[in-house]
Amino acid sequence: MEKKYVVGLGEALWDVLPEGKKLGGAPANFAFHAGQFGLNSIAVSALGEDKLAEETVQQLEEKGLQYCMPRVPYPTGTVQVKLDDEGIPTYDIKENVAWDNIPFTDEVKAIAENTKAVCWGSLAQRNVVSRETIYKFLDATPADCMKIFDINLRQDFYTKDVICESMKRCNVLKINDEELVLIGRMFGYPGLDIENKCWLILGKYDLDMLVLTCGVNGSYVFTPGEMSFQPTPKVEVADTVGAGDSFTGTFCASILAGMPVTEAHERAVRVSAYVCTQNGAMPVLPEEVK
Repeated sequence: MEKKYVVGLGEALWDVLPEGKKLGGAPANFAFHAGQFGLNSIAVSALGEDKLAEETVQQLEEKGLQYCMPRVPYPTGTVQVKLDDEGIPTYDIKENVAWDNIPFTDEVKAIAENTKAVCWGSLAQRNVVSRETIYKFLDATPADCMKIFDINLRQDFYTKDVICESMKRCNVLKINDEELVLIGRMFGYPGLDIENKCWLILGKYDLDMLVLTCGVNGSYVFTPGEMSFQPTPKVEVADTVGAGDSFTGTFCASILAGMPVTEAHERAVRVSAYVCTQNGAMPVLPEEVK
């Protein structure tokens, strides 16, 4: 196994559902799936000094996932998930929790200096402490590091400045169709169609790749001068939790392994469709899916 890390950086939290709680957060999901392809993956965040922190560590160890999560004097993150009469969820992402206060420790810095790919989002940047840690981490990575900004807009926990800064620091942007509409309004190009918006962002921010997911309407990967499209497979959905993170983790692992973009894209679609057929964000992938 190679020493260089593939890092999921940002929020570590528990989704508190009516039927109980589940460990969540995109960084751990991403790292878990990248690790299923033999990469040296690790989740970087922060935990509190509480019982939930112990449970987080236990779950990560059961999953065989490496982690660097310093303890801080804030509660471990939770999200209250409420379902209405139709079963539609609403989320209350608790504020001023451990992952809002990720410290840039010597251990975190050492991981950054030895990273070959990192994925982060906008949610973990809602508080200045974690936002600055994320910037320091990105600035400490090697020049050839694959830097994936999986935009992941949640509630109102984002600003134009935060998105702008991360788009300047990434070389791969992952976005969904709803987020693309919001970004189009925010940055003042609402009139363009989906593809032209993507080409514009790719060029403006000098990106290596832009990945656009459109739910049941398929997904696209834009690279300078080329576009890949894959339809979304029709599957029996158990839940969609973590499907996007499994897509990103698989795509990242495939590109790092030297796969052409089209093949990496096809594999990412196949894996995320499989994850939709399973309960929870971190199912073990059968060999035929990989």
